[in-house]
Amino acid sequence: MKTISIKNNLGIPKYKQIILSIEKTIEDGKLKKDEKLPSINKVCLEFSLSRDTVLQAYEELKKRGIIYAILGKGYYIKSTEVSTKQRIFLLFEELNIFKEDIYNSFLENIGKEAQVDIFFHHFNIKVFKKLINDSNGNYTKYIIMPTNLVEAAAVIKTLPVNDVYILDQTNPDLKSYPAIYQNHLKDIYSGLLKGKTKLNKYEKLILIFPGFREPLGMKIGFENFCADHNFNYEIISDFKNRELKKGEVYIIPTDRDLVSVIEKSKLQNLKLGSDYGIISYNETPLKKIVENGITTISTNFEAMGKILAEMILKGTKDQIENKSALILRNSL
Repeated sequence: MKTISIKNNLGIPKYKQIILSIEKTIEDGKLKKDEKLPSINKVCLEFSLSRDTVLQAYEELKKRGIIYAILGKGYYIKSTEVSTKQRIFLLFEELNIFKEDIYNSFLENIGKEAQVDIFFHHFNIKVFKKLINDSNGNYTKYIIMPTNLVEAAAVIKTLPVNDVYILDQTNPDLKSYPAIYQNHLKDIYSGLLKGKTKLNKYEKLILIFPGFREPLGMKIGFENFCADHNFNYEIISDFKNRELKKGEVYIIPTDRDLVSVIEKSKLQNLKLGSDYGIISYNETPLKKIVENGITTISTNFEAMGKILAEMILKGTKDQIENKSALILRNSL
């Protein structure tokens, strides 16, 4: 049985001819799961090809999950599903409603010829390293959400440089990689500036910033705004055991703290929007109706997923800052 066929002067690179030949042989039912492919050396000798050419073809098929390698033995058929053109490794820090919006939008726009495997590192650098190390070489594209993990850049640089995309947060160590990201410093500054007329009615701005998951740019942008516009301000790491005071505005990155602040205000009989104010981070449908509407600073997560899919499909290598906006409601 002839597995591989190569013709000269066809106008198709030799490595692609190898891939197409193997795909057709699988589709014709002549190669089954776990059957062995011709060795690299055998293909090189038969068609007078360089080792790199054959290896490139086999590695691409491996990344797509069609073949697998056993060290010292060769390459074997892993899957007979050859319609998968992209096999994508997607690494999030955690699953929440915002990440779900990115994920669903990405799936909708990437097309049916892509297989997307999603993983979570939970802000743990050991888990981050293991997931990337275990997946290195097994995917056509790697989408990484590095958050603020200190060693993330060094781990990411072990992956094939042309196959990596950065999502949501980036930093100077990752500036050479294509990315769709939020500019947290700029976003919070611009959002607060847009709401400045409302904020002028209050006495103090308070940012709840635990600092573990939250991007540092958020804190810096808040400090810069308060300094530039002469606002009295405070940054606290948590809201536990704190009493609300009239004239305070809370800027709240996490929804757990949002619930705690609202619950506390009810115990103290304070009215949101007049006695005190809230600006929440990240838009959700519930924030439109909770307490007659919660003001938010939020990026468009669906747009982020769509843009990322378009970048991969078109093969573009841009660094795109996803837009953010202040959505004013009755909490301010």
